[in-house]
Amino acid sequence: MNEVEPVRDGAAGVPVVVDRVLRSAPRLGRVRLVCVDGPAGSGKTTIADGVARELSARGVGVAVVHLDDLYDGWRGLEGSLWPRLSAQVLEPVRRGRPGRFQRYDWGTGGFAEWVDVPVRPVLVLEGCGSARRSADAVASVRVWVEAPDDVRLARGLARDGQAAEAHWTVWMADERAHFARERTRERADLRLDGTGRVVARRADADGPAGHRSGLA
Repeated sequence: MNEVEPVRDGAAGVPVVVDRVLRSAPRLGRVRLVCVDGPAGSGKTTIADGVARELSARGVGVAVVHLDDLYDGWRGLEGSLWPRLSAQVLEPVRRGRPGRFQRYDWGTGGFAEWVDVPVRPVLVLEGCGSARRSADAVASVRVWVEAPDDVRLARGLARDGQAAEAHWTVWMADERAHFARERTRERADLRLDGTGRVVARRADADGPAGHRSGLA
């Protein structure tokens, strides 16, 4: 496995991610899967959306799936998440067919309408748990985004309201256990801080290094 080395030029993260994606080989059939992972409130959505905009500006078709739309509530990081994602999105896209998943409605606490995922040259998968080991066989680039716990919690409560603090406390404990087990940060091809600054990157290779497992 190639070592992750610090990036000394402080380059902005999004163009670095996009350049890495365009140099990578497709592994999800003909699609390059980009997994943007990291703890809640770290800035993953901003990075993922920036990557999608930059790819589109370069004339590359891209689809984005946010795992917030697939978690089965506040304890949904594990359980049925990955089997549903694999069966409904990743496996169809790998076969060249559109994916389709049922969106979780956080307001009603249940699954709602179905959402289509088109087959595009790049699929950006954003959310806690997106770069777990089960994705290694099909991910072209794994991105880790991090920020201090207090900053993340403040961002989360500003979005969800102070009443959600207990939920956030439980979620942060669940994600710590998940990331420790999966070694997500250590396995990432690129590491960014919450502002999008690159803090480390793995030497280029033909996709993620290390053990490759199939779709869960």
